[in-house]
Amino acid sequence: MTLTPVSVSHPTSEDILVGTAHPLLLIAGPCVLESEELARRIAGEMKEICTRQGVSYVFKASFDKANRTSISSFRGPGLTEGLEILSRIREEMHTPVISDIHEPAQAAICAEVLDIIQVPAFLCRQTDLLAAASKTGKPINLKKGQFVSPWDMAHAVGKIRESGTSKVMLVERGASFGYNNLVVDMRAFPVMRSFDCPVIYDATHSVQLPGGAGGSSDGQREFIEPLSRSAVAAGVDGIFMEVHPEPENALCDGPNSIALNDIERIVTQLVRIKDCLRSE
Repeated sequence: MTLTPVSVSHPTSEDILVGTAHPLLLIAGPCVLESEELARRIAGEMKEICTRQGVSYVFKASFDKANRTSISSFRGPGLTEGLEILSRIREEMHTPVISDIHEPAQAAICAEVLDIIQVPAFLCRQTDLLAAASKTGKPINLKKGQFVSPWDMAHAVGKIRESGTSKVMLVERGASFGYNNLVVDMRAFPVMRSFDCPVIYDATHSVQLPGGAGGSSDGQREFIEPLSRSAVAAGVDGIFMEVHPEPENALCDGPNSIALNDIERIVTQLVRIKDCLRSE
């Protein structure tokens, strides 16, 4: 299926086009901004890897993880400091950046820094949030809620398009399958692409076990690679991954994060699969 590509603009680099016949997009970085030093390290290494592999790259990190399991869990530096860090990474490393917003009032503020605005899965039906994000004119990366069918995401896409922008990417991150478990239904990819939206596969949150570690989420990192390969083979336009040099020491989502030194091997596999599809 041929899609209308979504264009992601950055002031110091060529636009990224996401969709059919365009390079695979990799959105990757730590779950949350732990420190500027760590964010720079990950962004720098990821950009080098993606450049070598011919993959489009966007750096991701949350300035605030507002839906942590426990009130005592690390949430990040917050809006002001977080945007300052993301702004420096964007400008000095010439890399597009993405982060999540949680309240309508954050949309216009974040649009001054972010190249893509992300709407979290738990908030994918919030009309005021979707409308505020859309009115910024920035591309929207909309995560499908674990509780929403793929075909029902047409309504969320409609809210965004009717509020100001047609630049919408949809993210599949699994569906709730009993308690503390998510399962990916590969049929969701063509269903959501039928809305003329590029589809991104969230390879790391899909293997999350929400609340599975008691006061925090657990994860099954061992399934990230096979599911990522399957998603690219099924025709997704990009992959979303949380990456950390030491996942076991990450302050958020370590059990479902990929080790930084494993990334190039994984990306190489994904590019080969994408190339096979193009050669058909």
